[in-house]
Amino acid sequence: MSLTQNIIRPDILALSAYHVPDASGFVKLDAMENPYQLPADLRAELGRRLAEVAMNRYPIPSYTELKRRICERLGVPAGFDVVLGNGSDELITILSVACAKPGAKVLAPVPGFVMYEMSAKLAGLGFVGVPLKPDFALDLDAMLAAIAREKPAIVYLAYPNNPTANLFDEAAMVAILRAVGDSGIVVVDEAYQPFAQASFMPRLPEFSNLVVMRTVSKLGLAGIRLGYLSASPELLVEFEKVRPPYNVNVLTQAAAEFVLEHSDILDAQAAQLREERSRLAQALTATGAAEVFPSAANFLLIRLKTGKIGANDLFSALLKQKVLVKNVGKMHPLLENCLRVTVGTPEENRIFLDAFVASLAM
Repeated sequence: MSLTQNIIRPDILALSAYHVPDASGFVKLDAMENPYQLPADLRAELGRRLAEVAMNRYPIPSYTELKRRICERLGVPAGFDVVLGNGSDELITILSVACAKPGAKVLAPVPGFVMYEMSAKLAGLGFVGVPLKPDFALDLDAMLAAIAREKPAIVYLAYPNNPTANLFDEAAMVAILRAVGDSGIVVVDEAYQPFAQASFMPRLPEFSNLVVMRTVSKLGLAGIRLGYLSASPELLVEFEKVRPPYNVNVLTQAAAEFVLEHSDILDAQAAQLREERSRLAQALTATGAAEVFPSAANFLLIRLKTGKIGANDLFSALLKQKVLVKNVGKMHPLLENCLRVTVGTPEENRIFLDAFVASLAM
C-alpha cells in the first residue's frame, strides 16, 4: 500500500477537492460576488486604516468590537451574540465538529450548498439529502419523515437556497424547527439575505434550536472571508469551544469594522443588484430560449428550453467568449440542463446576454 493509503481515511481518499476554476481574463459570473468595489475615497481611507494595524500581534480573540458592530448594524436581536468564522465555510466546519457524536447525521434539502455534505463527511457525520420538489420547493412531508427516521443533529435550510435561488416557504421551515425540537439544531443559512430581504434572524428568541448563519461575502466583501452566526447563548458557548482562537485575522477585522461604518454603501449596492436581477431575468426570458426561475438571491438559475443547444454546449460556448458562469446540470437530476448566472454590473450583464444570444446561433 502507498503512504497515502496507509495514513489517509478511505472516505477522504474517495472525495474530490472543491474545485475553483481560474477566472483570469473572464467576465466572472460564476461565484455570486458583488461586482462593485467601495467608492475611491473609502478605499483610500480603508488603506490608511489598514496601514495602522499591528500585524506583528495576534488578534484579540474575543473580537468584542467587531461583534458589537455586527450585532448593531446587521440585525442581531437584543440579548444575542455572534460567533465569527473565516467565511461561512469555517462556521459549517465548527458546527460539524461540535455535533459529531458517533452515528450523528446531517440533513439538508438537495440540491443545496455542497459544503453541508462535504463538511459533514470530513467530520465523520452521516449526510442525508432530501430532494426538493420539481419546482424547487421544500418537500415538507419528505423532510418531516426523514427527520423522524434519522433524528439529525443538524438540519440545514438555505434561505434563499443555492443553487436554486428561491426562498423556502416560511411555514414549512417553522414546521421543521418544531419537528426537530431539542434533538438537534436547524441552521438557517442566510448568505444571500441582502438580496432576499427576508430573514429568520428576528425569530431567534422563539426557537432554542435555531441557528442563523450569514456571511459578508455577498454584501461585497468576499475577499476578506468573514462569516457570523447567532443562536441561543447556551449554543454559542459550545460553538466557541470549537472555534480556533485567532480564526479572523487582524486585516479582516479592521476592514470589516471600517466597512460596517459605511454599511449604507453596501445596502445601496445590494438594491442596485436587485434591480439588475430583474432586468437580467426579463432579458433572458425575452430570448425565448431559457426558463428563468424566481430568484431572491444575487444570481439566476436558468434552464435551456431550446433543442438546438444544451447547457453543456452553451457553457462551453460562453467560455470561448470569455464569459464564466456555473454549469450546475451535473449537481443533481433536478438541475438537468441548468446554468447558474451571477448578477453583475449592467456592462457585465450586457456582455453575458450578447454572448448568450450569440451562443444560441452557433
